[in-house]
Amino acid sequence: MIQKVRVEEFAALAARFPVLDVRSPGEYNHAHIPGAHSVPLFTDEERKVVGTAYKQQSREVAIKIGLGYFGGKMRQIVETAESILEESEKKRKEPGAAKTILVHCWRGGMRSAGIAWLLDLYGFKVYTLTGGYKAFRNYVLQLFGNEYRINIIGGYTGSGKTKVLKALQKMGETVIDLEGIARHKGSAFGDLGEEQQPSQEMFENILALELSKSQSGTTIWMEDESMRIGIVQLPKALWNTMRSSPVYFLEVPFDMRLQYISSEYGRFKKENLINATLRIQKRLGNLNAKNAVNYFIEHDNAAAFGILLTYYDKYYSHALHQRENLNELLSIIPCATTDEKTNAIHILNAVASAERTA
Repeated sequence: MIQKVRVEEFAALAARFPVLDVRSPGEYNHAHIPGAHSVPLFTDEERKVVGTAYKQQSREVAIKIGLGYFGGKMRQIVETAESILEESEKKRKEPGAAKTILVHCWRGGMRSAGIAWLLDLYGFKVYTLTGGYKAFRNYVLQLFGNEYRINIIGGYTGSGKTKVLKALQKMGETVIDLEGIARHKGSAFGDLGEEQQPSQEMFENILALELSKSQSGTTIWMEDESMRIGIVQLPKALWNTMRSSPVYFLEVPFDMRLQYISSEYGRFKKENLINATLRIQKRLGNLNAKNAVNYFIEHDNAAAFGILLTYYDKYYSHALHQRENLNELLSIIPCATTDEKTNAIHILNAVASAERTA
């Protein structure tokens, strides 16, 4: 049985059943629905041939060429779908929902229709996405314009904001880790120890689905960020919402932050730390950059990071004070250490206190 569904229902079903993205490998690798499996009907070259025939000859000629490619792959596609479904069913327990699979292509046209027909013939229950991946992208962009209740965790570099965010999540709070999604910590040193960043489109796809999981009226905790995180950018509508949201600023002593940052980043190779420092040489100032590099060479990481922290404190303070109505948005949370659990409790106590006096 084949059933076409709109994007909202498709997204809900994707949380339960495997999704087959039947676009070409190049399309999938650029960006895809998070969690979808690549099961291409055509290779990149085959897609090009079919597309050229469609434009230069006719729809019928293109279909015949496509069928020639499709015919020899039918068994492989069925077996791949079976394997994906078996792995999916090991991870979930949902009686009566066996052999259910979701399929989409770019526009919800011939590629997804062909795969859906084949899987239906074999006995799968198949859902296809009306409008294809293009409809999903429109859905993603619309989500960023929705209204969200957001609380921001602020604080100078080395305050342990990301760990506090994770501590809040363990306490049952709704959290979106922007740096985790971006695979970058936001500074010149932010790519150290991280995997390759996603494309802008993929970053938006993952972020949008995280936003869609939050129930209406739920407060979402996020870390204070610049609009750009490494090579990706926060969607402007969402960033504007963040900039007008309450900020809970972790006021951690400089020496505690220096100890934290030295421990977090001191494990990386000396040449990586030096290269990251040189990337901000102009903003840091030639003398400060030179001194920091020399300290790294001399294995005096604490002295090097002390210079860098002073720079980032000024940079963050400037960005913080660009907010309108900052006095109304900002709550200072005094923190003696960088212990994430303790500081998460401090934040929740501040929120509760504000709600009692509101």
